[in-house]
Amino acid sequence: MQASTVSECIKAAYPDLPPQPRTLLTVRQFSDKHSAFTQGAIRNLVFLSENRKTSKGTIKGNGLDVALVRIGRKLLIDEAKFFQWIDAQQGGK
Repeated sequence: MQASTVSECIKAAYPDLPPQPRTLLTVRQFSDKHSAFTQGAIRNLVFLSENRKTSKGTIKGNGLDVALVRIGRKLLIDEAKFFQWIDAQQGGK
C-alpha cells in the first residue's frame, strides 16, 4: 500500500481528524537530520532558488522556493516539499 493511499484511507475513515503540522527546519537542523546535505550545499540551493538578473539577462531559478518559508530574516525548509522537489528533479525516471 502506498503512502498516499494510506493517508487517503485515514482521511476517509476519520474526516474530522486535524491535518498533521508541517515539519519546518532551519538550514542547520535540516543538515543535521539529513547528513547527505551539508549546510553549504543547502545554502547554495537556496541562493539559486529564485530568478536573478545578470548583465546577460535573467537566469531562471531552480524552483526550490516552493519549499522555503521566510519569516522576517529566518529561513525555514518545509521537509516534505523539499523531498517532493528532489523527486521532481529526477526528470524522466
